[in-house]
Amino acid sequence: MSRDKTPTDLTITPRDRRFGRGTTQKRWWLNDDPIGSTFHDALSITFPKGEAFFVESVKAFREGVPPRLAGEIRSFVMQEVMHSREHVAFNNRVIEAGYDIAGLEKVVADSLDLTKDRPQILNLAVTMALEHYTAMMAHQMLANPRYFAGLSPELKAMWDWHAIEEIEHKGVAYDTWLHATRDWTAWKRWKVKAIMMLVVTKTFWPARWNGTLELLRQDGLIGWRMKARLAWYLFGTPGVVRNMIPAWLAFFLPGFHPWNHDDRTLIAKVDSDYAAAVSPRVSMAA
Repeated sequence: MSRDKTPTDLTITPRDRRFGRGTTQKRWWLNDDPIGSTFHDALSITFPKGEAFFVESVKAFREGVPPRLAGEIRSFVMQEVMHSREHVAFNNRVIEAGYDIAGLEKVVADSLDLTKDRPQILNLAVTMALEHYTAMMAHQMLANPRYFAGLSPELKAMWDWHAIEEIEHKGVAYDTWLHATRDWTAWKRWKVKAIMMLVVTKTFWPARWNGTLELLRQDGLIGWRMKARLAWYLFGTPGVVRNMIPAWLAFFLPGFHPWNHDDRTLIAKVDSDYAAAVSPRVSMAA
């Protein structure tokens, strides 16, 4: 296998943007929906430490990579560092809204502690699998106009910004994996990555489920009705899990590469929307 499927004209652009500084965030900031709001809160809580783990896992194998991949790794690191910064700010607003997130942060920290004595190649495999998850979710956020419909412009801009950069660098961890395992047989590479995706999936969704229920519990929303509403959010509308299944299955196919599906049109649309939104202010300032 080779990394030739990464578009030769791909540009990974770190966009240094800041969101929501000095603003107050509602507890149910996503259209007053407690399910959608707390699901994304629980997801955001994982990002600062999780993305730092991604960075270290990829950097561990950057020595000796081809120049083009080396440049992509540098851009990937810059993007992930800024994502972590903005989600720290977002998570602080979640705390200011009245949630106690210390327990959920500890779950993330404890999970990452388990990786400290593990071979680095397995940490890279975990990163590769989780980067596929972030790319799948990013695609949904941008491709489905109903996903964040009605969201405040500032919050939508933050989630859109994160999503386009996740799509932009979705092949970096995978290409680093291909380089790091270049001496492996195709069977061994497939076996390890397939097992790791299954392990990641087994832990990813229970953690998001339990994290969301914990935040809902803090709102006094408990019981089977809340669980049913969360299940519908994941498998019904907007169907976060349901819509992800085809792309998840594709990961196991021979010849899989994240850029088999080139969805850069989503990046171009968000970037153009952002430029259109800020240009009037720039003109006025001039």
